[in-house]
Amino acid sequence: MKKPQLLVVLLAVLSCTVLYIFVPRSKKSEDTPTNKNIVNQTVTTQSILEGAKTALTASQKISLLSIENQLTTSKSTVDSAHVYHQLSQFWADSAHRVEPYLYYTYSAALLENSEKSLTFAAQQFIDNLTTPDAPPAMLNWIALNAKALLEKALVINPNNDSTKINLGACYLFGNISDNPMQGILKVKEVVDKNPQSVYGNLILGLGGKKSGQYPKAIERFINVLKAQPSNMEAMVNLAECYELTDQKDLAIEWYTKMKEMVKMPEAKDAIEKRIKELKK
Repeated sequence: MKKPQLLVVLLAVLSCTVLYIFVPRSKKSEDTPTNKNIVNQTVTTQSILEGAKTALTASQKISLLSIENQLTTSKSTVDSAHVYHQLSQFWADSAHRVEPYLYYTYSAALLENSEKSLTFAAQQFIDNLTTPDAPPAMLNWIALNAKALLEKALVINPNNDSTKINLGACYLFGNISDNPMQGILKVKEVVDKNPQSVYGNLILGLGGKKSGQYPKAIERFINVLKAQPSNMEAMVNLAECYELTDQKDLAIEWYTKMKEMVKMPEAKDAIEKRIKELKK
């Protein structure tokens, strides 16, 4: 199992976020009509929705149409937001597709326009922004939508540190700017003020790992684990950074700690396989 595959397996199995648990990730690019557009670098909301619909069964298409028809009879933004929530749940629970779920959660949040709804919807995007297997064009679509939500949330509450960090993450991982420092500075603004910020250190660690600044990333992940010793995302990324800097003994040490902590057989098997590969 390659390292990125290990990361995907562990985070998908172990993450406690709603999106990971209830909305399985999309299939690989060669498997779905939607992702043919991703390969061609032409990701749009329309192409995502149209591609996702082609994969539905006949009964699912009927169910979806009955919900969509409610939009034409909606008499208020409250009614429309309710329909968008129904659509997001359809794509999550019945169709098991992430991208349409994200879009309709986004649409409902824009209509509700509360800090809670905007930041919740944005977090669903951000949770899918730092995965190692997503095509760049899809990451760009995710980041642009998240950015729109976060900027509206910051108008309501300019002092929300998590919102500021997530906005920085859009720049770090979403290919929405030629200047990665634009994202780093937004996150560092929070971390410099609060060096113990777990989320800020995690995002800076992931950014450092992405840019190949492994020693800095290691430092950030260790900061996270000092505050949250069982943070699995920090742990697996720390182990991988040790691998990438040829510190195999430390990588094995952290994979072993993970193996002792997890209960799920699939995760244990993935970790054990990686440890055996490193010991060769």
